[in-house]
Amino acid sequence: MYLIGFDIGSSSVKAAIVDAATKETLASVQYPEKEMAIEAPQVGWAEQDPVLWWKNLCIATKKALEIAAISPDSVLAIGISYQMHGLVTLDKDFNVLRPSIIWCDSRAVQIGQNAFAAIGEEKCLSRLLNSPGNFTASKLKWVRENEPDTYDKIAYFMLPGDYIALKLTGTPATTISGLSEGILWDFTKNDVAEIVLDQYGIDRSLIPPILPTFSEQGKLTSAAAAEIGLAPGIPVTYRAGDQPNNALSLDVLDPGEVAATGGTSGVVYGVVDQPNYDAQSRVNGFAHVNYTPTDPRIGILLCINGSGILYSWVKQNIGKEDYSYFEMEQLAEKVSIGSDGLSILPFGNGAERMLCNENLGAHFVNVQLNRHTHHHFYRAALEGIAFSFVYGMEILTEMGLNVGSMKVGNDNLFQSRIFSGTISTLVDAQIEVVETTGAVGAARAAGFGCGHFSTLREAMAGNKVLLTHQPDSGSQTAYRDAYHTWKTVLEKNLSGK
Repeated sequence: MYLIGFDIGSSSVKAAIVDAATKETLASVQYPEKEMAIEAPQVGWAEQDPVLWWKNLCIATKKALEIAAISPDSVLAIGISYQMHGLVTLDKDFNVLRPSIIWCDSRAVQIGQNAFAAIGEEKCLSRLLNSPGNFTASKLKWVRENEPDTYDKIAYFMLPGDYIALKLTGTPATTISGLSEGILWDFTKNDVAEIVLDQYGIDRSLIPPILPTFSEQGKLTSAAAAEIGLAPGIPVTYRAGDQPNNALSLDVLDPGEVAATGGTSGVVYGVVDQPNYDAQSRVNGFAHVNYTPTDPRIGILLCINGSGILYSWVKQNIGKEDYSYFEMEQLAEKVSIGSDGLSILPFGNGAERMLCNENLGAHFVNVQLNRHTHHHFYRAALEGIAFSFVYGMEILTEMGLNVGSMKVGNDNLFQSRIFSGTISTLVDAQIEVVETTGAVGAARAAGFGCGHFSTLREAMAGNKVLLTHQPDSGSQTAYRDAYHTWKTVLEKNLSGK
């Protein structure tokens, strides 16, 4: 018997088929191979058609079934991971009313800021663990204010994963974890956040029924089965946003455990056992996949927008464009720790929440024209991004999270010895690079949701550790000196001096 996991991203839809007995991944497919389009009708907007996600999911599933060569009726359960914070609006017949306002859309920023002040900052942080910000609830308020005719037709609003589950099962539903990422869960009352609904004038009836993250959330309908290539009746037994799901995929479930990713943007996600927040709202807190009101598990999420995008920019614009990342790493290793005095601030991808929403831009500091080469820029970029992770992790430490070890996916930045070694040494943490994906994690989670695995630990056990980075005690002083120089540059820019 087999398990299927989906990961609904803004660039592509991924499908994975896992053998339920051996946990072996039999197929892993993404579609389209090129990135899905993101529409921007105005500056700062970002929209996608939810129907396109469904069409791409159907194609990806058929390709995965062909690769795995399994019978469609041998699938035990389906799990869903999805891009967080998006808004999908549906009428009473479940028709999509407008394109989804997705995670990177910034039109509702001011709405969230106004609500933060109106509700009260301390009340928001203590009860919601976040400012209303530019999250799903604020996006719905924008629709109410700016598209009243559309708003009046809404029967349900949903997150992207809720919409995909609806397409599969015909059953409208959401989860506590999902509501928390939309800033619609009150952790004090353990209920829907009425303080947000009241502020925005949103009727609670627009929220779909709430189901457990791991549970039978509906069964594949005959119509959906015909489109997707599976057999009717297969249960959907798991759904979660991509960052909680990535942590789950890495077997990060309990207090003190930490996951990280290092793609275009960077994320550190640590689990605590009680509602916790940063007084300056530099990080976010969400209900983790295994959260319950009686046994809380909160995911503290640090997001760094200016991360791998800097290294990609350096690759394209400094030195030789045809260098591979592996070749860049080899050249960077010829340069000593601290990049011979060159510091790079990587914050060139918009406002940074961990910097109190400052939009600093990227900075190249102390460039010596008769000394620094593209080798130095390669190392300084890797160090600068790593230093930004360390700076953010200091916030997590202030909040009481012990970052003694981390698990990371095998993505671009953590493949770098310089990048991973810098973080490992400065925070004195072991970093395990694990072979898994969000879609594979969602498939295994579905196995727990349907009862095939007795515990989540059993479902996630057996991930292959590809590489372990250990702190380099012999270079600790050099790393600390380089970080101090970088941090001084950052703080001068933040203060405007």
